Amino acid sequence: MSLLTTILVTLVAFEFFYIMYLETFATDSESTSRVFKMTREDLRNKNINVLFKNQGVYNGLLGVALLYGAFLSKNPVEIVTMLLIYIVFVATYGAITSDKMILLKQGGLAIVALITLLI
Repeated sequence: MSLLTTILVTLVAFEFFYIMYLETFATDSESTSRVFKMTREDLRNKNINVLFKNQGVYNGLLGVALLYGAFLSKNPVEIVTMLLIYIVFVATYGAITSDKMILLKQGGLAIVALITLLI
């Protein structure tokens, strides 16, 4: 992988660590409310709160997997490509089913990283 791709993949990982922070540790914060366009009252709902925390763990694990793929794996291109494609598909699904901006916000950097990886 090129240095540029490694930097971009690292940034994508940190983006997912930030999402994990919002969903898992700052679940009912003003920042989480703003990012997910939900009221703080809704975020305090026990069921939503638990779902957010669970989702946050998945997002954090994506970040860990990207860093593993980029820095520790014996086959970084294969692992990172698979993870970036997964992220782009999930962002596309989110754009179709929820908010079109998810494709740009969650998938934009991953798309750029994927392009640099494949060229």
